[in-house]
Amino acid sequence: MILANIIGTGVFVKARVMTCNVGSPEMVLTVWLVAGLLTLAGALVYAELGAMMPRSGGEFHFIGAAFGRRWAFLYGWTKTIALGASAAAVSIIFVIFLNDLTGNTLTPLAVQLLPVLVICVGTAINLASVRSSGQTATFLTSVKVALVLFVGMGAFILGDGSWSNFSLNGAAGSCEGVPDSAKLGLSGFGAAMLGALWGYNGWAVIAALGGEINDPGRTMPRALIGGTLTVIALYLLINAAYFYVLTPLEVASVAESSSVAMEAASRFFGPGIAGLMSAGLMISAYGTLHTTLLSGPRVPFALARAGLLPAGLAKISGSGVPAVAILTVGVWSIVLAVSGTFDILTDIYIFVLWVFFGMNGLAIFILRRRFPDAVRPYRIWGYPVVPSLFLLVTIYLLINTFVATPGRAIAGIGLIIAGLPIYEYFNRRGGALEPLNWQLDEKQETDRA
Repeated sequence: MILANIIGTGVFVKARVMTCNVGSPEMVLTVWLVAGLLTLAGALVYAELGAMMPRSGGEFHFIGAAFGRRWAFLYGWTKTIALGASAAAVSIIFVIFLNDLTGNTLTPLAVQLLPVLVICVGTAINLASVRSSGQTATFLTSVKVALVLFVGMGAFILGDGSWSNFSLNGAAGSCEGVPDSAKLGLSGFGAAMLGALWGYNGWAVIAALGGEINDPGRTMPRALIGGTLTVIALYLLINAAYFYVLTPLEVASVAESSSVAMEAASRFFGPGIAGLMSAGLMISAYGTLHTTLLSGPRVPFALARAGLLPAGLAKISGSGVPAVAILTVGVWSIVLAVSGTFDILTDIYIFVLWVFFGMNGLAIFILRRRFPDAVRPYRIWGYPVVPSLFLLVTIYLLINTFVATPGRAIAGIGLIIAGLPIYEYFNRRGGALEPLNWQLDEKQETDRA
């Protein structure tokens, strides 16, 4: 699931922008490595929290235990709204690749309506059991990994490339759509980091399924750490492959509507590979949509169980999944896909996401002090240095976003604040199906029983 959710489309297209941001292949690879290590630090934090509190909704419970009911709701509210935007965006990317595969034969109406069909299919598949949805994710993962290896290994085995490309610079490329303010220097490095973090986005997906995982104390840390390390290795491989067969100038000059992976593959397989690459990118995009619709609805489900959203969202189907929550997220995704308003939300998605990542990084310190005797099947390696570094870099990224794109940051804060009156309404109504008890030692033993 982690591999299926992380490996989407970012790693196949971001090398162009990142080359414009930082100039050289060595710096592009450095950014991918630094962003990967930051992601790994976050995965280590979530490994301890997820193993300690294996419940559906994941971060809703982590934040609630550390910061209280109001902040837990604000996380759940923001994540639920943003989930629809993410699913809508990926469904549209899927159709774009489908249009490429068919030689741009789709009509404008088809391009607008097909994302709805894609979301409907993804929603229907996720109404089945978690096991069957997980099996689908496993298949999609195998295709995604095969696609990365196909481009990465193919470049070195079949490509007529050169290691001398790594000593060149691509800052003078056409850099279509990349502003001068995001080129070179600290601002360029920061912009490249945001691009790389978008490529790694999705590593925390499994936390939302904690209550539905067998032996979570063992499985969740292994999945988070193993999955993240695997993605780092795959990303470094494929980006090195890009620069082996393409010069940095060529990478920076790839058209905004194309992908670096497509250009690289065509160098060693010829232009006929375009159809296969488009099909692979379609499957990759759908894999991200599938895991978004699988894990995302567990967040509004957890809120509904706590009486913070309508009780209907907490209903579980005969197959053991929160069917109403899944359908609700699916419908919301369709609304955004049709209306096009998802663009605004996806612009602020990463900023808001890292606000709550930072809160979870801080939560590990609070919960260590508040519940020193709680059962912790996994304890984070390198405590307190690793979570401290994760927290500090998160703060830097948030401040950098405020400086570089203040409108997006302010809109993100506005989205969080907009949830306050909704929280007050449901909090006064009460009626929780599952009163929130974040006394970890007692609750854990009840869960295990």
